[in-house]
Amino acid sequence: MKMISKIARRTVLGAALALCAAASATAQAWPTKPVRIIVPYAPGGAGDTLARNVGKKMGEILGQPVIVENKPGGSGTIGTTEGFKAPADGYTITFVAVPFVITQFVFPNLAYDGSRDFIPLGLLQTAPLVLVVHPSLNVKTPSEYIQAAKARPGQITYATSGSGSVTHMVGELLKLQTGADIVPVPYRGGGQSIIDLISGQVKSAFLSPVEVNQHIKSGKIVGVATTTLKRPSSMPDLPTFAESGVQGYDVSGWFGLILRTGTPPDIVAKLSDALRRSLQAPEVRDRIAETGELPQGTTAEFAELLAKEYPRWSRAVKAANVKPE
Repeated sequence: MKMISKIARRTVLGAALALCAAASATAQAWPTKPVRIIVPYAPGGAGDTLARNVGKKMGEILGQPVIVENKPGGSGTIGTTEGFKAPADGYTITFVAVPFVITQFVFPNLAYDGSRDFIPLGLLQTAPLVLVVHPSLNVKTPSEYIQAAKARPGQITYATSGSGSVTHMVGELLKLQTGADIVPVPYRGGGQSIIDLISGQVKSAFLSPVEVNQHIKSGKIVGVATTTLKRPSSMPDLPTFAESGVQGYDVSGWFGLILRTGTPPDIVAKLSDALRRSLQAPEVRDRIAETGELPQGTTAEFAELLAKEYPRWSRAVKAANVKPE
């Protein structure tokens, strides 16, 4: 019996070692087919362009094509759900932006839990939002904007791209931290909101530098503040809310890549290395710098950002009582 027991233990041990060896060999050979990046937004937008730019370079490094698939809808939840349902084998990467966190608290019945079912791969870009106002509002600093909103409660409007969007929630967070009584006005896209802002139909908005720079320079609208903790390199002359006394107010638009929880560590490491090297490539780095800040692209960096985003947006969504549209 003892001899049979020893033989059984050796058999089990041998099988375990064989499985480990096979797993290691698989990871070394990976990838053996194209990798896809699911972008949960429509083609042609800033995020889609960024994903394609980075994905192309990652494909060159990995030796397999990296194909972008657009799955828009549901504030990004439709595409993210598809990423959640994919095998945890590294062949499906999901592209995410700020709504990835916000929708976790807006939609009560999502198929996935963002912090449980996904792991961060890396950050692709961060970018400030800029508070811009119509000249008739007669404010030029963050403090003046907050004071005007308190003096005229419910009268100062700000354009958003819909309930639960970052352009909506950035205002709700400002209300939460300062008591400024500003009113969101939803639009289907940034284009119409800028037209109405220039005409004075809406009095303010939090938009990207790319959307507003030319209009600030022409004097059609007034740049008041950036929403990041520090002044971004792209707009060094505009103050931040934090500088003006709103301590800790720090909102960035960001884009990143995530993987299914359970993806083998060796494969995660390969993808992480390919991403980091892609972000260092001049043709990728220069394009990102045109519209935002270039991150390091590490998993740790993205994980640190997400750890701050979840509690921040949880509080803001609850305080604003945001409901699905």
